[in-house]
Amino acid sequence: MREEIPDKLYFKIGEVSKLAEVQPYVLRYWESEFNEIQPKRTNSNQRLYRKVDVETVLQIKTLLHERGFTISGAKKILMCDKPEKFFQKIAVANPNYLETIKTELLAVEALLLQNYPEKE
Repeated sequence: MREEIPDKLYFKIGEVSKLAEVQPYVLRYWESEFNEIQPKRTNSNQRLYRKVDVETVLQIKTLLHERGFTISGAKKILMCDKPEKFFQKIAVANPNYLETIKTELLAVEALLLQNYPEKE
């Protein structure tokens, strides 16, 4: 069971490691993979995580370790928390994304009607 996140301004990597129940090297790796985790650095180059960083780490751990997502899948889920970025990225990749979504939904509807015809 996870501990409650203490009400502090900054957390050292060891504290975050204990809260998330992962090794510090895992946190450093996630930091390189996920832009959402950006701890401050002291003059001695020590990482200081904010509470929002700790919450993000816990969310990433849940996605990867408990729900079985890949790194890339977890990134997409985290991006969904920021819908404007998600839809902007989709629009750049596929300018007709709404038409694509509509076509796919109509195909799903046709499959459902084929497999589960309405009872009269």
